[in-house]
Amino acid sequence: MERNLSFEQKLNNSFEDVGKFSFMTFDVFKLILIGKIHFRNTIQQMAFIGTDSLPIVLLTGLAIGMVFSLQVSGIFLDYGASNMIGGAVGVSIVRELAPLFTGVVVAGRVGAAIAAELGSMKVTEQIDALTSMAVNPIKYLVIPRVFACLLLVPLLSIMSVIIAVFGGLLIAVFVKGVIMSQFLSSVQDFVHVKDLIKCMFKSSVFGVLVSLISCYKGINAGEGAQGVGIATTSAVVLSLISIFICNYLLSLLLFT
Repeated sequence: MERNLSFEQKLNNSFEDVGKFSFMTFDVFKLILIGKIHFRNTIQQMAFIGTDSLPIVLLTGLAIGMVFSLQVSGIFLDYGASNMIGGAVGVSIVRELAPLFTGVVVAGRVGAAIAAELGSMKVTEQIDALTSMAVNPIKYLVIPRVFACLLLVPLLSIMSVIIAVFGGLLIAVFVKGVIMSQFLSSVQDFVHVKDLIKCMFKSSVFGVLVSLISCYKGINAGEGAQGVGIATTSAVVLSLISIFICNYLLSLLLFT
């Protein structure tokens, strides 16, 4: 069992995982750049990652926008800065809240599903069967998921931005009494197209991280149902940690 391993063995296993993950990542992007993409599987993954994730992303975005606007509006109104409420809500949502929480939702829903599915295929030797039939598992299984996340997570993030700003508008106008035109003009003054582009870039990085980590953990799952469970849990935890770390680094790079 892994918990009985010595510290040196755990450290060696960690470095080995980093090496294997790096090689898999290199293979994935190499095959994507040369056009080795299984389009039928990619379309299926795009439907699962994009369409099926949209309701929970919209619900999360609406809740975030409403709660954030509720807190910010009260503070700004106390200081007589009602003309800046829309801008503060919009900038915070576009730059941080929407991409971050979209990544978290994708990690919890899509990442867990990918790790569990590929882990089950590994345990039941379906991946070995693909290899024996001269089918590259990276091309057939990993690339469709990574490519779908690369394309769809930024779009989910933009949808989250729209619904979150709408939720913030509802709270600011109908709960706090802010003038709607004042809120909207403030959003237009503070939020620019480049902010939306950076938001999509951050989201694409989060999507790639989640898909790569989940695919790696699934393909390298241990034996039996316990191995699949451990792989799924590890995929979600590592994806969340990676998202939070990269969010800080990307914010430092893009918005300072």
